Amino acid sequence: MTEMEENERVELLRGDPKKAINKLALPMIASMLLMSANNIIDSIWVAGLGADPLAALGFITPLFLILVGIGTGLGAGANSLIARMIGEKKDYEASNAGIHSLILGLIATVILTILFIIFLKPLIIAMGGKDVLTHAVDYGNIIMIGIFTLTLPAIFGGICRSEGDVRRSTIPLAITAVLNMIFDPIFIYGLNMKIAGAALATVLAGVVGLACFLYWFFVKKDTFIRIERQFYKHDMKMYKEILLVGIPASIEQLIMSATAIILNAMLAAVAGTTAVAVYTAGWRLVQIGIMPAIGIGIAALTVAGVAYGERNKEKLDTTINYGVKVGLITTS
Repeated sequence: MTEMEENERVELLRGDPKKAINKLALPMIASMLLMSANNIIDSIWVAGLGADPLAALGFITPLFLILVGIGTGLGAGANSLIARMIGEKKDYEASNAGIHSLILGLIATVILTILFIIFLKPLIIAMGGKDVLTHAVDYGNIIMIGIFTLTLPAIFGGICRSEGDVRRSTIPLAITAVLNMIFDPIFIYGLNMKIAGAALATVLAGVVGLACFLYWFFVKKDTFIRIERQFYKHDMKMYKEILLVGIPASIEQLIMSATAIILNAMLAAVAGTTAVAVYTAGWRLVQIGIMPAIGIGIAALTVAGVAYGERNKEKLDTTINYGVKVGLITTS
């Protein structure tokens, strides 16, 4: 990618906020839909194994969405901070913020992996999944080991969006979804791995998507934000600023996932695990329905970050008002 293309992307963020939101929102919505597609694709293929494996997938789905929410939240935090630095024309600090967001993402990934592996069985049992525990653990253990394929691409995607590179923020997720579609029948039925094959397909597809980001940032090195040692300077304030945006951005998904966990437990107690399988199938459609609003919100966050960095109140007001207006239109 040429320096001229890099400058055009950054200038888009510094220009008309409405145009910038429109340009960023569609790829962002596509990214969100593709992230949810992995779980939906798994459920479609797992349905052929019977009601119990599908119900087991339903018990893991809220946990899966918690991971997606945390990754998206950290990506939004990185997005906001880097966009503000770009607005202030502090290119060195913008790259430093990108490095800090990745360090934070790695720390979160390690902690989440350990916690979920240790507490997976108790969580499934607490949700009422004792009758399908074997299936849920077979699927869940592989997903939890591959948490990095959910969190790290979300953070890299946030970095790309912060510099206006919507193409690169979307392509790896598209590749992941397509590969998951291809891998699922091969691993589930072709290799007779059953529900564990669905999880392995998801993780391996995610590894390929993550590899795209790693190639662009560490091999080709043609991004505006540079993840290199020379741009790193330890700053605890940056971690705080990423989390100040990242935590609230994650809470919405965490609340929805917590609600699903409670409802799963109630359904399992009253009507059995088959009811959980039916409920979670509908819940996935609800998740898809709210993705456009979330995508527009994250696009507006990027543009607002640049406007805030520029100390341009008029542009900031336009960004907020336009983002709210488009968000309401898409959900009405």
